[in-house]
Amino acid sequence: MNLYVRYFDKETLATNVEDAIDFLASIPEIAMDDDLADDIRAYADSDVFYPKRYKVRPRVYFIIIKTEAATMLDFKQKKALRPGPNMASQHDTVAPAIVRLNEEREGWYEGSLDFKRVVMIPSTGKHEYRDTHFVANVKAISGQDCYNRIVEHLRSRVDGRSQFPSAKGKNFKFKFLGLCK
Repeated sequence: MNLYVRYFDKETLATNVEDAIDFLASIPEIAMDDDLADDIRAYADSDVFYPKRYKVRPRVYFIIIKTEAATMLDFKQKKALRPGPNMASQHDTVAPAIVRLNEEREGWYEGSLDFKRVVMIPSTGKHEYRDTHFVANVKAISGQDCYNRIVEHLRSRVDGRSQFPSAKGKNFKFKFLGLCK
């Protein structure tokens, strides 16, 4: 595991913690002491892979990033990216949902939508947003068409200030029920 260290335009790719500490000690603005060196060693030994920044003075920091890149060029070209635990699974689940949304398949769909509906409070005469769950069976040609029909229906029946989520978001779900007869 290598460490990429940067302070403004000064940067290095250290192969071990001591090289990184020596590099930082060579910069006059950075007050390298035993506590800072121990903290950098602890970060390097930990299982944490997010970048760590250290304050030099107000609004001025240096950063350290763990990387598996062998050279500075590899690091700059992002050839040694370490995928996070959820990165691959998110990519696999998000892409098919968006593809399914536009997949044309004429028939009946059950669409459910969670949106912010504007309602008036009778006692005060003021309006507020309320989370509202709406489910409908719709004859459509795709998931996107199902969403569009539901939103069009709701817009004509609720206050115009109501807020509808994106069809691609987690607040809209659809299920293909079957072909039209």
